[in-house]
Amino acid sequence: MLNLSILLDGAAAGAAATGGQPQQGSIWTTILMFGGIIIIFYLFMIRPQQKKQKKLREERNAMGKGNSVVTAGGIYGKIREVGPTYFLIEIDNNVKIRVDKNSVYPSAEDAVADVQNATANKK
Repeated sequence: MLNLSILLDGAAAGAAATGGQPQQGSIWTTILMFGGIIIIFYLFMIRPQQKKQKKLREERNAMGKGNSVVTAGGIYGKIREVGPTYFLIEIDNNVKIRVDKNSVYPSAEDAVADVQNATANKK
């Protein structure tokens, strides 16, 4: 960002030296600015989202029978069967629904229990 301000200050000084006529900027300056913007977008928006999706995909692959889950629609239940593209989730006694794997998230209850177990084991 400091280099960008130096370039802009230099362009303004050049325009003043030519009698107030603005100089035509170099195409390389424009390309560098767009490249910098693309890099910033990648580092602050795209990359963190990809990491988050990868973590969620790994959590879904690690889910198995007996795990508590929440569907995208807000239904809480326990996994009773794991298929190639679905989970069979029991939401009440003898009430089971088949849900696509992409719409299932780990339950917060399991996460809290895991953290409590980990801290208890450290003591």
